[in-house]
Amino acid sequence: MSVWFEESNKIDCFLNEVKQDFKNLGEHYVGIVSLMPGLSSVNLVEQGKDFVTIRTNEGLMKRTNFSIINKQESFIVEFDEEYQAGSKIKTKSHFLDEFTTTSSGINHRTVISDVEAPGLLGFLYRTFGSSNIGNAILESYKTHFEK
Repeated sequence: MSVWFEESNKIDCFLNEVKQDFKNLGEHYVGIVSLMPGLSSVNLVEQGKDFVTIRTNEGLMKRTNFSIINKQESFIVEFDEEYQAGSKIKTKSHFLDEFTTTSSGINHRTVISDVEAPGLLGFLYRTFGSSNIGNAILESYKTHFEK
């Protein structure tokens, strides 16, 4: 597993709120993805027990192979993602989001690994995109759960 991005932040909410929000994966991810910078249109295309497909103004996002570990003091979600941003770039990656109870709310850790993106644009994405993408994800979760 090649880690591309790994950071944590604090969210002022309760773990039960996080667990409840994940009960509908499609609704949850539309809410999170719609808070990402530059995405003006985010719509659920399809969802199932272990997959979600979302269309954004940039392209088509497929999240599959969900694994959820639900413990009393933590909640961990892992999945694979393929994102086709128009005809310009296609990325593949693995995501892990870990939510852990703390004395002041939740600690949220995001790990993005095994990133693949071919071509020159893919090279630029792999080389320079990790901090922007990863921090935008952390901030989207914080905004979503602190509303």
